Amino acid sequence: MNKSLVLASLLAAVALAACGKKEEMPAAAAGAAASAAAAVSTAASAVAGAADTAASAVGGAASAVAGMADAAASAASK
Repeated sequence: MNKSLVLASLLAAVALAACGKKEEMPAAAAGAAASAAAAVSTAASAVAGAADTAASAVGGAASAVAGMADAAASAASK
C-alpha cells in the first residue's frame, strides 16, 4: 500500500511539473548563445582552411617525391 501511495504521488508530481509554465530565455542568454554560435562557425571555418592548407602541402610533397623518384630513375638508367 505504501509503495502504491509513493508511486502515485511521484506520478502526480511529474504530471504537474510537465504542465508547468515554460519561461522564455532571457535576452542576455540569447545573446550569449548567438555569440557562441558565431564563435563555433568561425572556428569551423578556420579548421576547414587549415585542412585545405594541409591537403595542398601533402599534394606538393607528393609531387616533389615523384619528381625525385623520376630523377633517381633517370640517373640510374644512364
